[in-house]
Amino acid sequence: MAENSALTSTTGSTSLADSSIFDFKVTETSKENLFIGSTSYVEEEMPQIETRVILVQEAGKQEELIKALKEIKLPFVKMESVEEFKSLDSPEFENVFIVMDFQDSVFNELYKTDCRVIGPPVVLNCAQKGEPLPFSCRPLYCTSMMNLVLCFTGFRKKEELVRLVTLVHHMGGVIRKDFNSKVTHLVANCTQGEKFRIAVSLGTPIMKPEWIYKAWERRNEQDFCASFDEFRNEFKVPPFQDCILSFLGFSDEEKTNMEEMTEMQGGNCLPVGDERCTHLIVEENIVKELPFEPSKKLHVVKQEWFWGSIQMDARAGETMYLYEKANTPELKKSVSLLSLNTPNSNRKRRRLKETLAQLSRETDMSPFPPQTPKSCTKSSKNSTPVPSKQSARWQVARELYQTESNYVNILATIIQLFQVPLEEEGQRGGPILAPEEIKTIFGSIPDIFDVHTKIKDDLEDLIVNWDESKSIGDIFLKYSKDLVKTYPPFVNFFEMSKETIIKCEKQKPRFHAFLKINQAKPECGRQSLVELLIRPVQRLPSVALLLNDLKKHTAEENPDKSTLEKAIGSLKEVMTHINEDKRKTEAQKQIFDVVYEVDGCPANLLSSHRSLVQRVETISLGEHPCDRGEQVTLFLFSDCLEIARKRHKVIGTFRSPHGQTRPPASLKHIHLMPLSQIKKVLDIRETEDCRNAFALLVRPPTEQANVLLSFQMTSEELPKENWLKMLCRHVANTICKADAENLIYTADPESFEVNTKDMDSTLSRASRAIKKTSKKVTRAFSFSKTPKRALRRALMTSQSSVEGRSPSSSDKHVMSRLSSTSSLAGIPSPSLVSLPSFFERRSHTLSRSTTHLI
Repeated sequence: MAENSALTSTTGSTSLADSSIFDFKVTETSKENLFIGSTSYVEEEMPQIETRVILVQEAGKQEELIKALKEIKLPFVKMESVEEFKSLDSPEFENVFIVMDFQDSVFNELYKTDCRVIGPPVVLNCAQKGEPLPFSCRPLYCTSMMNLVLCFTGFRKKEELVRLVTLVHHMGGVIRKDFNSKVTHLVANCTQGEKFRIAVSLGTPIMKPEWIYKAWERRNEQDFCASFDEFRNEFKVPPFQDCILSFLGFSDEEKTNMEEMTEMQGGNCLPVGDERCTHLIVEENIVKELPFEPSKKLHVVKQEWFWGSIQMDARAGETMYLYEKANTPELKKSVSLLSLNTPNSNRKRRRLKETLAQLSRETDMSPFPPQTPKSCTKSSKNSTPVPSKQSARWQVARELYQTESNYVNILATIIQLFQVPLEEEGQRGGPILAPEEIKTIFGSIPDIFDVHTKIKDDLEDLIVNWDESKSIGDIFLKYSKDLVKTYPPFVNFFEMSKETIIKCEKQKPRFHAFLKINQAKPECGRQSLVELLIRPVQRLPSVALLLNDLKKHTAEENPDKSTLEKAIGSLKEVMTHINEDKRKTEAQKQIFDVVYEVDGCPANLLSSHRSLVQRVETISLGEHPCDRGEQVTLFLFSDCLEIARKRHKVIGTFRSPHGQTRPPASLKHIHLMPLSQIKKVLDIRETEDCRNAFALLVRPPTEQANVLLSFQMTSEELPKENWLKMLCRHVANTICKADAENLIYTADPESFEVNTKDMDSTLSRASRAIKKTSKKVTRAFSFSKTPKRALRRALMTSQSSVEGRSPSSSDKHVMSRLSSTSSLAGIPSPSLVSLPSFFERRSHTLSRSTTHLI
């Protein structure tokens, strides 16, 4: 491109080549002349040629133009016709003609004779900047496209292309036939071709032809530049120009949103299957097979192509985003291949045990083998026999490390997938967000990531080289000051961060597309940025709970006992720095309502960080957590699951601490289960004998065996699919895993011996009543495990139901003797019975009880 300087030339005319080439030749000639002058004796200097301006016709009447020429100190003369040019032509001057109109006959005559022609805006611009007239080998009307290099694609009419090229030259632009890295703008008449693809890959702005025409219309504006973002963005080729899209597998809300975005980005929409469609956008996680055979002209692409095109502000290449049928999950295949239709009950139990073992192996998230740690197997002089079962303290410590590792991975995902791309320079189409918005959204996330990376490394070293005397509390005390420094700034302004994300997503389509693309990636587990950013808010309370659990399984003589108490105190100190006002009063009220409704509900359910998510009414389908057919209510909290059954008889009322009389508790507490104990969620396939059923694979931290809890949902308000997804999401949040979908599996009911047939029949209800009565009689004569109050109640109930009469005095005498016997046996309180022992007690068979009774 020509430089903005006044150059002299000894030639009377120039060829129509690129001005950059002409400048190069002039520069080389000047260097040659300087070299010759310095090495030879030249007595006569070359004659000096002075630049003179000739104002043609109307240009000579512009006072503003004459004033500008005087400011830059250039001589000028006026000319009314081309015939006067001969009298004005002189070898002492290089004539520069100023013409008001580049389309009249005078301009054409000057152009044919290779005269140097410029427009009035060039003179006015030089006078304003105090610069000499620029040299150009072509007529130059204005400089609104100076320093721009353009390339054209998709034009079939030669006349139109010649017209556009001429206008670009008149505005100071340069044309390149082939596309290369020096091209600043591609002018496209279609969204196909090699040049278009290269421009998209390089992030080169792709413009409509109207950009050139509109820039020419504004040629007389002195400060106008065609590359101004505000002007240029009006004429960019939209991503979906010449595209007709259809959407498959999306919800009505998502489809409406995407159709609106399509029209905003220059495209059109038609129903799925319309032959005029150019693209079919598929939700690959929902659609397993296409409803029709697509034609060769139809591009069947994943939704990432749609959002990627909007983010890049250009139509992305379809080959990278082609839709392919998803493979069947391995577990689904393995479960379906299990043939359990055999009359042999032992074989059924064995296959069921193998299926549960398979699920357990796939659930183990630890990077270490499920064996005794290496440090326990090393031989030494003072070595003790290797325990056959891992200690509860090691189990909790491993869970702490697993969740910490998962949490660090999520923080790394936030930084690498979201923050770093938003902050990097040279983004296609310009920055997606302003620096202030990025700072508001992410805050101190990098600092939190650095601290927890160190904590994770220390925990990993401790787990690999495990010893019961190793201190876990010291690790958190070591970084307590860093936690106090990094967490409050982020948690206190989390609501502001969330509002900024929502606001920018609504106002900036490219940011919305950026979030959609990343949300679909496996690292995010289909979670939004807001859902990922809430993890730091939830992490410290989760760590405090794990440390409390670790303290319970730490011996009194272990030095780590007191250290853990200090570490828990330090975490509480961090949490006190966090704004207390952010807690939701309504969520706390809901927890209190659950405590009042469930008889025997543990007091530790009340926690400031915990919230009630969902309540589900079910019927137990197996022996756990209670008898088959029992009505069970599941309360899903943010980090635990309260399991309660319906009480058979409700007595008395409950008075709250505030003096208000509440109705009696209608439910009986069974177990409060941390969500981390749920290893798999089984979606039982719908059949004629099995409706609305699901199961949970549970492993208590102190046991190696798995427990299967199966239920049938009875409420129709909440679909089973939504409930299972909700449950998996909160399980994943608790264990700091992003891929919640990996926790749920679809299985045949025969694989786990689950069915809902005749659950509500009269015969089934009678059978459950008889079984319940028999168990009451069994507990009445089981002196080793039944409290005396239960003995008395069971014996009275059994005799009343069998004989149909009230207990006599002799019966009361027998009961008193039984009560005395049970008190001498030192029977433990029911509240101290653990979950495994509870399951063992519930699994005693009726035949064994009958034998004992005889």
